[in-house]
Amino acid sequence: MSEKIYIFDTTLRDGEQSAGVSFTPQEKLEIAKQLERLGVDIIEAGFPCASPGDLKAVQTIAAEVKDSTVCGLARAVKADIDAAWEGIRHAADPRIHVFINTSNVQIEHQLRKTPEQVLEQAEAMVRYAAQFTSNVEFSPMDATRTEYDFLYRIIERCIEAGATTINVPDSVGYGIPEEIGAFFRGISKNVSNIDRCCLSFHAHNDLGLCTANTITAIQNGVRQVEVTVNGVGERAGNTSLEEVVMALKTRKDILDFHTDINTREIYRTSKLIEAFSGMQVQWNKAIVGKNSFRHGSGIHQDGILKRRETWEIMDPEEIGIPQGTQLVMGKLSGRHAFRAKVDELGYTLSEIEINRAFDAFKELGDKKAVIDDRDLEAIISEQLGDVENPAWRLDHVQVSSGNRATATATLRLYDPEGNILEDAATGTGPVDAMYKAMRRITNIEPKLTEFRIKAITEGIDAQGVVTIRIEQHGRTYVGRASDTDILVASARAYTNALNRMIDCKKWNQQARANGGSA
Repeated sequence: MSEKIYIFDTTLRDGEQSAGVSFTPQEKLEIAKQLERLGVDIIEAGFPCASPGDLKAVQTIAAEVKDSTVCGLARAVKADIDAAWEGIRHAADPRIHVFINTSNVQIEHQLRKTPEQVLEQAEAMVRYAAQFTSNVEFSPMDATRTEYDFLYRIIERCIEAGATTINVPDSVGYGIPEEIGAFFRGISKNVSNIDRCCLSFHAHNDLGLCTANTITAIQNGVRQVEVTVNGVGERAGNTSLEEVVMALKTRKDILDFHTDINTREIYRTSKLIEAFSGMQVQWNKAIVGKNSFRHGSGIHQDGILKRRETWEIMDPEEIGIPQGTQLVMGKLSGRHAFRAKVDELGYTLSEIEINRAFDAFKELGDKKAVIDDRDLEAIISEQLGDVENPAWRLDHVQVSSGNRATATATLRLYDPEGNILEDAATGTGPVDAMYKAMRRITNIEPKLTEFRIKAITEGIDAQGVVTIRIEQHGRTYVGRASDTDILVASARAYTNALNRMIDCKKWNQQARANGGSA
């Protein structure tokens, strides 16, 4: 009988550490619920000590998620551990994850301590965390560059102190598969009490080897893997959840392991993270990329038409990728058909989200004769990413521009009190003019750090999706909107990002007022 591999998802923690990614509290909860539907065993909900807002977000997730372990990260210091416990204490199954640097370069230059001081601190803080819960994970950070004798000692001492999971991270993506195999065999051989814990691996993709390293780790004793959806994470990212899960499922002939992941939720989860993070999945990304199940070669197409398995080692339906449109959607489609199509695509929307999405669908139906799954997914993703009670709402946008004309934009917005405010501005181009008018009306001037457009479908009536990032006080907020008119989509994306920024600030203010409690 195959052994289970536990899936520890750190999208909400390490994934959010990607440069330019910042999830709103509402998005974090939606992601956590989707990870629960996906069947993730452990959800690392965040770093509770980072801010009152992050603490409150972790508390909210801990209260809502019932079928997955909820984990909070903490440095090996009491204040961090206290915050982590405050964040997860009401979870159905709470876990505290304690870490400390262990490589010589990081001990000397970052911690400025001696190895013995690090050893004593790690042991003491794991013991302290174990007073709150028996579910304690310990990570010696930068383990693959740590001196082996020291690594074996600190792992052994932390197990004695109460750690039930030992996660050994390749924090800078330094390892190669052969080395990783020997690395874990060495831990199993030289740590006398290793059998008292679950051995885990957390890999980064700096050399493009993290999935290969993770599979090798599993083959050499690891039974928990730390991953993120779409591989989002610091620098080049983390190991992709979908790649490890589907490798184990597809190659059962040599990998006698299984997970409890509902693979039919993979595609939807990927699209959710893509929308909320603003990080587009590359077309040739394994498992969830746009080209993963598309065939351009005539030889490949001929083989696929005769038998799918000739050129596909996985069935796209197993990953939840929609196979064609069962209902032809258009402006005459009613609410019942729309809801059925949403369900078919695998989305669970609240009544408010359904109503907003249906209104957007009907509006699009007046502009396009046929609306396919990609159009619907864009509409739904936008509604999921929107704040529930937006402070600013776009009412009207009109733009005039040309190669011999000064770009001018007139905007009309509803303010937080429901008043209509209107203003105009000129700019170097139509988008610049719109955003200047937006700043004049709202009196909020964040820095625009990214502006990106892509077409969802083919043809002149295709929707354009605009993704932007704005930054204020060192924090980044993503806005996303779709429309057949890219200027309208650009205005709505900016409003969406602005509302997320305001919503995050309210969340943090409420958290501070409540002392970080939900």
